[in-house]
Amino acid sequence: MVNNKLNLSDQLFKKDIEKKFMRDGFGEGLLTAGEKDERIVVLTADLKESTRVNLFADSFPERFIEVGVSEQAMVTIASGLANYGKIPFCSSYAVFSPGRNWEQIRTTIGIDNYPVKIIGAQSGLNIGHYGVTHQGLEDIALARVIPNMNAIVPSDYIEAKKATLEIAKSDKPYYMRLPRIDSPVYTTDKTPFKIGKANILTESKIPEVAIIATGLLVYKALLAYKELEKNGIETIVVNMHTIKPLDEETVIRSAKLTGAVVTVEEHQIIGGLGSAISESLSKNFPVPMEILGVKDRFGQSGTPKELFEEYNLTKEDIIKAVKKVISRKNS
Repeated sequence: MVNNKLNLSDQLFKKDIEKKFMRDGFGEGLLTAGEKDERIVVLTADLKESTRVNLFADSFPERFIEVGVSEQAMVTIASGLANYGKIPFCSSYAVFSPGRNWEQIRTTIGIDNYPVKIIGAQSGLNIGHYGVTHQGLEDIALARVIPNMNAIVPSDYIEAKKATLEIAKSDKPYYMRLPRIDSPVYTTDKTPFKIGKANILTESKIPEVAIIATGLLVYKALLAYKELEKNGIETIVVNMHTIKPLDEETVIRSAKLTGAVVTVEEHQIIGGLGSAISESLSKNFPVPMEILGVKDRFGQSGTPKELFEEYNLTKEDIIKAVKKVISRKNS
C-alpha cells in the first residue's frame, strides 16, 4: 500500500487525478522566494512566459533581466551577479541551457562554485511536436558531470515549487529540469522533500524489485506498482528527485531489500539516472538492473503518448522490465 507517512494525495490512483504544470510550480515558488530574499535575480533568454518567470518579472522588474536569444551571455552575466552577492536564476529550454552554453556554465559558474540556478524547461520527449532539435534528452548528463553542479528533477507541481524554494536558499549551483506538459499532482504540501534525500513512496512486506524513477515517470512507476501488486508481484517505488548529490544510502538499502532494480527516466540512459544508480551499486552492492530510458537515440516529432510508446517508457514497459529483472535475479 501507499506509505501514509509520505502524505501522498488521496486521489493518487483515480482517473480524474488533478494535473498541473511543473513550470507553474517553479514560477510560483520563484515568486515566493523573491519576496523573501531580495538577493534573488532572474534572467531569461527570450522565454519569459514559457518558463513562467513572468510572475517574478511582473512583481520585481528591477531584478529581472531579459537577455534575449543569448544563452551563453545569460549564464556569464549571472556568474558576475553571483560574484557580487546575488542569487541568479537563469531560465531557458533544456536543449539550450545547459545544452548551448555548457562551456560557459562550466567555466564561469562551476569552477568558482557560484550559486547560480540553471532552469532547463521543456525538457524530454514530452514536448512532442517541437521535435528532435528541441527535445533535451542529454541535459542531466551535461549537468551532473560538472564538478560542484547539483541536479534536481521534480516529479509534480508541488515538488517543483518545493525544490525551487530549497535551491533558492542554497549557496551552491543547481540545474533543475522541467517538462512542458501538465502531469498528475500526487504529492501534497505535507509530503517530505529534502534535496539529496529520495522518497520511498510505497511499502511492501516482501518486495522483489525496487523501481527507482525520476521526473514525469515517477507517476507511471506508481501505476506500474499498482498493476503489479494486483498480479502478486510486490515492488517499492522510489522517487529520486535529486540526481546529484545522489542518495546512495537509499539506493543501496533498496537494492539490499529487493535484490533487483529498475530505473526509469525520460533521458538518455547514458549519463542520467540509470548511470548514476549503476555507478553506485557497482561499487557498493551489485544487483541485476534494467535501465529504462532513451537508448542512444534522438527524439522525433509526435504526441507525448506516441513518443512514450515509441521509446518504451509506458506503464506497460515498466511492468515488462520488472518481470525481466525478476527472471534474471532468479536464474
